[in-house]
Amino acid sequence: MPITIRLSRSLLPVMAILLFLGGCSRHPTARYLYGSNCGICHHGGQGMAGSVPPLIGRIDRIATTPEGRAYLAAVLMNGLSGPIKANGSPYNAEMPLFRYLKDDQAATILTWLSEQGGTKPAPKIMPEDVAYARAHRIGASGVANLRDKLSHTQGMP
Repeated sequence: MPITIRLSRSLLPVMAILLFLGGCSRHPTARYLYGSNCGICHHGGQGMAGSVPPLIGRIDRIATTPEGRAYLAAVLMNGLSGPIKANGSPYNAEMPLFRYLKDDQAATILTWLSEQGGTKPAPKIMPEDVAYARAHRIGASGVANLRDKLSHTQGMP
């Protein structure tokens, strides 16, 4: 015998909101992790002209290849220093390493940033990508070398 549940019309908007929030449970955590770790310098993802490069609209493009995803994980696990170009503009800043983040937290941040770009479907960075970068410490200069290599093979936004 099927069960019938009757909802009053006044409850329908509340149910819709609850279903929406339940389906977006990953994003509040990702936004919090981003804001409390990366957003301090990168702000809402747009960075600061001349000192902190933008992330939104770049992370997804970098993450389209396995080498790009490895680079992004290496940046979080090893930091990055020195001059770089992002979207054609020069930047010169020191990014600290974020080894205190768990692999899944770092992957959540990077995937959330990827989802904010224009690449559809957005590339995902997996905890395994971060674990590999954590296990293969290369330092900020090694990350800069990875960046140079990627610039020559796939281009860097």
